[in-house]
Amino acid sequence: MKYSSILKAGLLLLLFYSSNSFALQVPGPMVDVDWLDKHKNEVIIVDVRKDKKSFTKKAGKGKKIAGMQGCGAKKGSGIKVAGHIPGAVLMDWKKVRANRNVDGYDLIKLVPTKSEMEAQMRKLGINKGDAVVITSKGTSSKDMTFITRFYWQMKYWGHDNVAILNGGTAAWNSAGKPMSRDKSTPSEGNWVAGEPRDDIRATADEVKAAINSDTQIIDGRAEDYYLGSTYKKKYVYAAGHIPKAKLFQHSLLVKGDKAAEFLPQDQLGKMMESKGIDPSSPTITYCDSGHLSSGHWFVLHELMGNKNVKLFDGSMHEWTKRKNEVEGI
Repeated sequence: MKYSSILKAGLLLLLFYSSNSFALQVPGPMVDVDWLDKHKNEVIIVDVRKDKKSFTKKAGKGKKIAGMQGCGAKKGSGIKVAGHIPGAVLMDWKKVRANRNVDGYDLIKLVPTKSEMEAQMRKLGINKGDAVVITSKGTSSKDMTFITRFYWQMKYWGHDNVAILNGGTAAWNSAGKPMSRDKSTPSEGNWVAGEPRDDIRATADEVKAAINSDTQIIDGRAEDYYLGSTYKKKYVYAAGHIPKAKLFQHSLLVKGDKAAEFLPQDQLGKMMESKGIDPSSPTITYCDSGHLSSGHWFVLHELMGNKNVKLFDGSMHEWTKRKNEVEGI
């Protein structure tokens, strides 16, 4: 009986490691609808949304898809999405990031700690090594940067087998693929975080150093936020931008009349160069909270292959809280 128990335990361990060793590997940082349609039963689909009700909502008459009207506009893009990709699990955008004290400053909207990230991933039903595809409603640049922010957090905590769906659920819907209105009921996963990857996360000290170095700084917000002329978030404590930062607003990253899809890399590269940004140079990206600028990190680091790009997680929120120790505040 003793040997039988040992044999059973050994077989279970073998099955566990085999299943992880032979898990489907995503082909790159971004996949399209056709690829996901072929492999949807082999991946975990995570749908990151702020509008949770739309996950199970039925489409209204004539509102399944409407043309994009200025992607990233403050009042929405004009694209409507109701329901989700069959089998997708819902991730509440409001719970993606965490609050904590850093160097005596109470900060919000930061990357979760190791234990917080593990709890988050396990709740989504994700196991170590699983192939994960992240989507969102896909109606605007803000939606697409919900995806890239969660992607960045997964990468930061060591999960490489992950991709985003270009155009999100709007692209799936506009391609005529089936939609579901089922509730999200994932089973508990066993995901374990790796070591944090500080090579993709910038600190306030690194931003201070970048101001007086060759590292370029990109502000991903809208122009009025950058200039400080009209708008300022409640959790940002001074208007304007980090000294030396160049503006490339988030709405320029995507385009589409049926879904917000990332522009081709060559086109984005030329647009950046026209604004004095070198896509191949060491770079730090930021916005108000590290959400919108995750899109710039994704384009430069993951799509264009510039591995010397970091996201300033605390962004203007942290920068302006540290007003007594930073330049330009």
